[in-house]
Amino acid sequence: MTPDTLAAAILSVLVPIAEERRPGEPLALAAADIVLERPRNREHGDWATNVAMRLAKPLGANPRDLAQQIADGLAGVDGIAAAEVAGPGFLNVRLEAGAAGALAKTIVEAGEAYGRNDSQAGRSINVEFVSANPTGPLHIAHTRWAALGDAIVRLLLASGARAAREYYINDAGAQMERFAQSVLAAAKGEPTPEGGYPGEYIADLAHRVLAERPDLLDLDPAEQLVTARDLAYRFQLAEIQASLARFNVPFDVWFSERTLHEAGPDGTPSLVDQAVDRLRLQGHVFDEDGAVWVRTTDFTDDKDRVIRRSNGEYTYFAADAAYYLNKGDRGFEDKIYLLGADHHGYVNRLKAVAGAAGEDPERNIEVLIGQMVSINGARLSKRAGNIIEMDDLLDWLGTDALRYSLERSPADSPLDLDPDLLRRRTNDNPVFYVQYAHARTFNVARNAGDAGVDRSVFAPELLTHETESALLGALQEFPRIVAFAAEVREPHRVARYLEELAGLYHRWYDNCRVIPLSDDPIEDVHRTRLWLNDATGQVLRNGLDLLGVSAPERM
Repeated sequence: MTPDTLAAAILSVLVPIAEERRPGEPLALAAADIVLERPRNREHGDWATNVAMRLAKPLGANPRDLAQQIADGLAGVDGIAAAEVAGPGFLNVRLEAGAAGALAKTIVEAGEAYGRNDSQAGRSINVEFVSANPTGPLHIAHTRWAALGDAIVRLLLASGARAAREYYINDAGAQMERFAQSVLAAAKGEPTPEGGYPGEYIADLAHRVLAERPDLLDLDPAEQLVTARDLAYRFQLAEIQASLARFNVPFDVWFSERTLHEAGPDGTPSLVDQAVDRLRLQGHVFDEDGAVWVRTTDFTDDKDRVIRRSNGEYTYFAADAAYYLNKGDRGFEDKIYLLGADHHGYVNRLKAVAGAAGEDPERNIEVLIGQMVSINGARLSKRAGNIIEMDDLLDWLGTDALRYSLERSPADSPLDLDPDLLRRRTNDNPVFYVQYAHARTFNVARNAGDAGVDRSVFAPELLTHETESALLGALQEFPRIVAFAAEVREPHRVARYLEELAGLYHRWYDNCRVIPLSDDPIEDVHRTRLWLNDATGQVLRNGLDLLGVSAPERM
């Protein structure tokens, strides 16, 4: 019996009770509204609910009396061994061993699908993250959002949403000109221009540009700059994409800022031009002193924003507006932006864009601000000189350890990682602890096969050991953990769940044998425990996949 089926059973008992107490007034309650929790003390049962306390006042009942009525009604439900009232009206439910144990087979048969749910079904969500300027390598600050952004999308997809990972390439504006000037200066053997980009990586890009265009320095000055910019941009963006691929972060869309400013081939206005007209139709655009403004103070922004200056030049706000509108045009009703700790000022600005576009700033846009991450002992990049590069971190710590450690804490908490711990192959290293539990399930299955134990029999009523009850209870929770983590955009809930599950599995492994001792015969309990072993491995594997972390079969 799963939490969903138990909630449905409780609802079926509640409906006639409510009808008796309030004739003609249907109970405005769905099974999804019945909150079930695992009791801290497992002696109190498998599940607990406060539904009687929540409904006592609307139904005009004493909470304990209502809880007792529900308990009496559940007494005859298949799969429920007992239902007892506790405290001021809590209801503790104990499942029959067979009903609880049946989950092991359900998980094995569901395979990769176990944990997937439809809590986000019908939603189309664009998640934009990283979006670093293509003027240099990715660094430590980008690394945290790369891990979290990808995990959030994985959770949304697992919960039924149409979701896409998007990288906004800031390939327009003054920073690209400074980038081009820096690369061209390096190609000429000249010092970095004032305000330009330093670092050995610029010299490397210059060598690659010259290898691609040996005639670069023979071109006229304007063409030199354009050629250096476009080639270096292409090379640097390819490096960024390779770093992210190595970090197991695939992007569905690479959106170029340049496309916002380009007119259509048939002379149609650019997306930025169209954005001004579209916002004007919403009634939030006004003209003053020769400039075009958006009245963003209508949407909690601290000041109105200029979208086009009096000289006809567009502001960054114009690009933000055009980009936001374009996401909606591509079918994304909801937009999530993941921004760094120094971007708090963008929150009201982006919400104002949503409001000016005629959407609900509290529903259609969500801005997540992440805090800084530091790694004790990490060295600045030799190539970039002033940053810690993502590639250097991956060489040092590895993809799995880095991703897992970045995802197991809330994004809004500053994070200081211990590299010595992350490289340690011991149980105090969280990623090792979880991956080792998964590898152990495969080792148990291999040894069971060698000993002649198979899954030819499944007798869930034999799973009666207290560690089996605790393990099954945790396995039941996985779909709800996934759904909740997707809803609140918090991958760390999956990581912490996996650590708890790994601990329960290790305790079960120490107490319950899948392979009989010595010459003892193979019994149905051994075959059934193999189902439970394999079910645990499947959930660990599914959870690690949601975090973008590998699930090794041997360690």
